[in-house]
Amino acid sequence: MKKVLLSALIACMALLASAQQHVPVLDDYQRFLKSKTYVVLDDALMSDYNMRIREIMARSWNITPYEVITSTEFEKIKNNPDHSFLLTTIVTFDKDKTKARYNFLSLLMGQPKADVRTMPDLCSLPLSYLRVDEESYHYKLEAFVLFMQNHVKNVLANEKLIGDKGFRQYNRERGSLAGKKLLLTKEDLARELQNPKTIAANYPYEFEIVTREEIAAAIARQDPDVVFLHKVGPEGTRIRARVYKLLVGAADSKLYYWDYQMIKHATDDAFQMKDLKRLK
Repeated sequence: MKKVLLSALIACMALLASAQQHVPVLDDYQRFLKSKTYVVLDDALMSDYNMRIREIMARSWNITPYEVITSTEFEKIKNNPDHSFLLTTIVTFDKDKTKARYNFLSLLMGQPKADVRTMPDLCSLPLSYLRVDEESYHYKLEAFVLFMQNHVKNVLANEKLIGDKGFRQYNRERGSLAGKKLLLTKEDLARELQNPKTIAANYPYEFEIVTREEIAAAIARQDPDVVFLHKVGPEGTRIRARVYKLLVGAADSKLYYWDYQMIKHATDDAFQMKDLKRLK
């Protein structure tokens, strides 16, 4: 897909202090419910994303009618305010001196003279750093598609959830992990946490270190008892950049934990002991 560079992100990630032009208003969410959603495919001929997003939409998208299109078709119809769009975008942050670039999944509303940087952004979630292998996040895409639909419904019930304050509200209401099984992949864990005995000594609830395929299966069956880790880090592509850590419910995509920090060393790019202890 032809990637587009966004100068900032507000809609779901509480990382910026000032509002940007693409922050939506309640009317945009109401307009979304009456829209048809166009899913924009990647331009790459052998794109795993294209295959996965088709399967996910058929299985889990129920909030609006939808159609799958190419990026060329997107350019032709993005000016229509009766359309909404699900697409991947490339995001940077104005105040980020590292100039790091991230892949995000974004839900945007069409508008006259549309520019992706200013189209109403109903919800965007981080997938990975730009140069990181797509396999690091493709298996979790379905949870993000579910979250976006739930976020729209939540905003329509409470417009205070629009923007960065809304994301902070999600974090305050994340709830306990008691009764949930936390699924972790070894590659996302700090070295000291790759030993299950160390986790058990510092975490009071059920957990398991599993494969990516096992997390994908829990998301696909929308297991109400499972929460999984989504880590967004540079994966060795750079240092002195952010690493994001989110714990997400497999059934409803509820956020149980989120945090980010600047990393100085490659070993910082992981879910750390301090993150684990915050979950008690």
